[in-house]
Amino acid sequence: MALIKAFEKRVSVRNFTDAPVKKEDVKLMLEAVQLAPSGKNRQNWHFVIVEDRAVIEKIETAVRKKNQILAACIEDSDKKRKFEKFVEYALVFKRAPVTVLVFASDYHPTGVNEMQAAGLAEEASQLERTAPGIQNLGAAMEHFCLAAADLGYGTCWMTSPNYAAKEIQESLPLELPGFHLVAMTPLGVPGQIGERPKRKKIEEISSWI
Repeated sequence: MALIKAFEKRVSVRNFTDAPVKKEDVKLMLEAVQLAPSGKNRQNWHFVIVEDRAVIEKIETAVRKKNQILAACIEDSDKKRKFEKFVEYALVFKRAPVTVLVFASDYHPTGVNEMQAAGLAEEASQLERTAPGIQNLGAAMEHFCLAAADLGYGTCWMTSPNYAAKEIQESLPLELPGFHLVAMTPLGVPGQIGERPKRKKIEEISSWI
């Protein structure tokens, strides 16, 4: 039950105080990431901790500009307005003192080549859709968020800015060859916390045989 209580601490936080995030606490979160499972023990992730406000502002600018570029291509006025408005949800990270970017390297599922050689192209495609490499990242990200919550910090698992992934990566003062952005989260001491969204009943999300 103690473990379930720890899970309950993790909620999506979108408002933060100005309180700093301690480096030693971030290191503990990264130690939790080290313990995450991954297929073939590939650990095909890389976490970039962004504390520099100037860099966070560059990321914000990159997302805004990409939103404008894409919005200009939308002919339907209602859809265009909705997409433009949605950008504010993709910029939640700017409200926190730290932004964490999560990158993945390629991961090749076991059996894909063999299926293709056997002429089972459709089955090979289905296997690739299971995206085990991204499953690895999901485990690592969840470990990070749970550790952050246990230490009293708030996070918000985000993928909405991914349409600007190329521009975000170009905003960083470092190169990560072989890696691509898959998710990000703000990190900070929670300000106002909303209610947890309603969860489906256990009967809806499980089957017993």
